[in-house]
Amino acid sequence: MKKLIIANWKMNPQTTEQVAGLYKKIVSGTKRRRKSKIVIAPPFVFITALKKIGGTELGAQDVFWENEGAYTGEVSAKMIKSAGANYVIVGHSERREILGETDEMINKKIRAALKAGLKTVLCVGERDRNDPNFQNFVKKELEADLSGVSKAHAGNLIIAYEPIWAIGTGHTPSADDIFEMATYIRRSIFDILGKKAAYETPVLYGGSVDRKNAGRFLRAKGINGLLVGGASVAAQEFISIVSAADV
Repeated sequence: MKKLIIANWKMNPQTTEQVAGLYKKIVSGTKRRRKSKIVIAPPFVFITALKKIGGTELGAQDVFWENEGAYTGEVSAKMIKSAGANYVIVGHSERREILGETDEMINKKIRAALKAGLKTVLCVGERDRNDPNFQNFVKKELEADLSGVSKAHAGNLIIAYEPIWAIGTGHTPSADDIFEMATYIRRSIFDILGKKAAYETPVLYGGSVDRKNAGRFLRAKGINGLLVGGASVAAQEFISIVSAADV
């Protein structure tokens, strides 16, 4: 199975020209990849422009749970698909922590995205690894965020484990810690969505991923790819991360 590597560009770059330039460099630098699949998630406003350029799949960084209506500033799953993206990131720690997204809101987004046929990346992760209940924290997120999700739609679900304490800090969990959490996530999915989903749902790692540690994360048992943040906005850095999958 190819490793899935998703670039979350967050609120970067700032212009269409900059975005196109970065995108073309990444596509050119990774076109010979054999063991990885790349998804670029730019800001909403740039999805259509990058779709016209082509070269790799695209994702959105968020989605709203309603299909249409008086929801100023929001973007529906149908709009995302029409713009040219097939993936969407939901429940990222920055949206939880900075923008106050609740599990109830995330659950509605997850169900809407999956129902629309988007490959949906649900982000979960503990705030404090030293908390004796850190695994239970992640389980509660999964239970709340996946409540009511149809098993028929579970084939498009992807889980990104992003421990909040590791994001942007340079501190990362060991390969054994990641394997332990990936296993725990699959056990939780088994309880929520059944055996098939537990075995087939990809689990990605995210949190301070860079060219130096990408190989270690990709080799961790139970991990099917990476969700890359800041390092994905530097073309050569991201190309090196993708290259780690072919080693």
